[in-house]
Amino acid sequence: MNRARGLTALALAGVLTLAACGDDDDDSAATTEAPAATAAPADTMAPGGTDAMAPGGTEAMAEGDIVAVASGNPDFSTLVAAVDAAGLVETLQGAGPFTVFAPTNAAFEALPAGVLDALLLPENQETLVKVLTYHVLPQQVMAADVAAGEVPTVEGQSIEITTDGGVKVNEANVTATDVAASNGVIHVIDAVLVPPDVDVSTLTS
Repeated sequence: MNRARGLTALALAGVLTLAACGDDDDDSAATTEAPAATAAPADTMAPGGTDAMAPGGTEAMAEGDIVAVASGNPDFSTLVAAVDAAGLVETLQGAGPFTVFAPTNAAFEALPAGVLDALLLPENQETLVKVLTYHVLPQQVMAADVAAGEVPTVEGQSIEITTDGGVKVNEANVTATDVAASNGVIHVIDAVLVPPDVDVSTLTS
């Protein structure tokens, strides 16, 4: 498992190096700090085009990194535990910037019976890393910069963004946006995203 974490860290470093070469000229500020209190509603995530999610966007300014911000909200306690079990805490405390589509506790509870417990087992750490990094973009994307289309994740495979009748990531609804962190931004979703090549049913068989 340590080898899997090392390979993941190297892959993340390579992706983030490429992302750092992007355009960072947009300096407008996002100030939302908690999804329950001040995050913008999902329907304010206005599409910025028709082909893809645009990178860059507003630079989020907050005192805590993504892990700290998530740890400060009880609705993300399961996500934080999963990040810890996957060995990704230091990665998500890095410089970034990252965009994290963060499932709530209720989203994790909606997984098939036994799947969450199985994902948290040490022997399934590699699968857990794949699932969690499938929720992360190697760039900061604010709500105002979203457009429909496929977007590559840190995991390597793409997620599908749709904007008809509300913003969705694959089949998950975006329920709050622009939760600021010092190294990126969090958008809240109501379902756990599973990479196409992961069959979670095998974890409980």
